[in-house]
Amino acid sequence: METNFIHHQSAHCENGVASNLLKHHGINISEPMVFGIGSGLFFFYLPLLKVNHAPAISYRPMPGSIFNKAAKRLGIKVKRVRFSNPQSAQKALEENLNKNIPSGLQVGVYNLTYFPDEYRFHFNAHNLVVYGKNENTFLISDPVMETVTTLTENELEKVRFAKGALAPKGHMYYPTFIPENINLASAIKKGIKDTCNAMLAPMPIVGVGGMRFLARSIRKWPKSKGVKVANHYLAQMVRMQEEIGTGGGGFRFIYAAFLQEASEILKNDELKKLSAEMTGIGDQWRDFAVNAARVYKKRSNQEDVYNSLADELLHLSDLEEAFFKKLKKAI
Repeated sequence: METNFIHHQSAHCENGVASNLLKHHGINISEPMVFGIGSGLFFFYLPLLKVNHAPAISYRPMPGSIFNKAAKRLGIKVKRVRFSNPQSAQKALEENLNKNIPSGLQVGVYNLTYFPDEYRFHFNAHNLVVYGKNENTFLISDPVMETVTTLTENELEKVRFAKGALAPKGHMYYPTFIPENINLASAIKKGIKDTCNAMLAPMPIVGVGGMRFLARSIRKWPKSKGVKVANHYLAQMVRMQEEIGTGGGGFRFIYAAFLQEASEILKNDELKKLSAEMTGIGDQWRDFAVNAARVYKKRSNQEDVYNSLADELLHLSDLEEAFFKKLKKAI
């Protein structure tokens, strides 16, 4: 059994799955548009919560949030199901495939056999689409991969029921209702306002406040935790920023593309200017990641490297605070 699903590669898994599923249902919506309407740009830092033995740093909202918000703002209904056992999960998936319903899945990364070894670690918020099955092999459209791939029944079961934080529990989702008329302009404005409010929130652990909290922590890590642990923390920060969530420069480039599209739909030239500004901020996030990587790989020849990184992050927080204030005013 195989659905008539078309694979499109994307920069980020949840945006890509959402865009691909909606395209399958006749809505030609880009990955950046899903990301922007779904308020995918975010920042969160909670040092008390540990992920891979390092403080929790996230450059995106909770798994499922982007698609849920985008769908709600577009008037689309999405069904989400979790399962108590692998048998019922596989049965429900196969029933969808028999009905020509490609289905999004939340999975763990560690046992994805088609991923390179360096990208396989314990992270349970990856997303992919299953669009068919041949005998004992499921047909997989993973949007971060260039082409479609496959997983055996056992391999898919293992990633659907991965253990640990954010355990997917067989999580499956797919659109069930698409309205005839979609108010894209309204959805765009709601998405932008929500992103601005989150990034400018007067809380020390989210948005630009969270970035400043992290900068203060980076200054303290070498003395309070030791250089070895501090470097592990930096490595995890860069991994979450550039390799898993593409949340640093990658997310900024996606958001800049969203603003470019939004400027044309809303006929708002200010959004086009802000798109270019966000691209520049994305470039600086990439520079920050490179400099952090040099530190934990012991390739930096700078003195006082941790304070230097903290200063870079504070500068980024200032740029983003000014940016989101202008963006909020622009709409």
